[in-house]
Amino acid sequence: MTKTFFVTGTDTEVGKTAVSCALLHAAGAQGLVTAAVKPVAAGCDSKGHNEDALALQAAMTLKLPYAQVNPVALIPAIAPHIAAAQAGRRLEASRLAGLCRGVMSSGADFVLVEGAGGWRVPLGPRETLADVAIALGADVIMVVAMRLGCINHALLTAEAIQADGLHLAGWVANQPGPAMACHQENLDTLRQLLPAPLLGEIPHLSPFTPASASRYVDLKELL
Repeated sequence: MTKTFFVTGTDTEVGKTAVSCALLHAAGAQGLVTAAVKPVAAGCDSKGHNEDALALQAAMTLKLPYAQVNPVALIPAIAPHIAAAQAGRRLEASRLAGLCRGVMSSGADFVLVEGAGGWRVPLGPRETLADVAIALGADVIMVVAMRLGCINHALLTAEAIQADGLHLAGWVANQPGPAMACHQENLDTLRQLLPAPLLGEIPHLSPFTPASASRYVDLKELL
C-alpha cells in the first residue's frame, strides 16, 4: 500500500526540499520504492527546471521524467498564483491533485507531495495549495525552520491543517542557517505544544546531502 504525505512548511525557505530529500533517502535505505512530486514550482530556469524539483527527482528511487515530478513549472521566483497569471495560466487544485495521483499510482511505496511556501499559498482567488492536500486526503508533514518566530508559525500552521480536516503525521525541526538563540528551549516548547510527533531534528549541514541529513530523521511514526 502506498504511503503518501504532503510536505508543507511554516514559511518559505524553511527547508522543505532538504527535509523531503532526507526522508526519501531514509525510506529508500529501508528498501522502499520512493517517489516525489512538486505539482507547482515558481522559480525555474530557461529550460523550465526548478532546483527543488530536480533535487527531489535525484533523491527518489523511482525513475520518473521531470515533467511528472514538476508538471507546472513557472519561471519567475514569485508567488505561484502571480507567476501563473503573468504566464496566462490558471492553477486549479483539482487538476494539480490529479497530477499528483499520477505519481501516487506509479508503483512507489512512499510518496511525498511537496508544496510551495506555506500552507495557505494561493493558487487563485478562491483556492490555496492546502486544497490540493485536502483533495488528496493526504497526511501532512510540517517542516519548521528553527529561527525566531518559529513557535507562532508552527502552531498556526498546525491549527490550519487540523481545521482543514487533515492529520498532521509529524514535524521536522530544520536548521536552515546558524543556530538560533535558545534553540533547545524553543524545540522543547514545540514538542510540548504541537499535536504530532517530532520526526527529526536536522542541523545546519554544509555541504548538505540527503544521505547526511537522513541520519537525523526517523520514519517509524510514518511507516
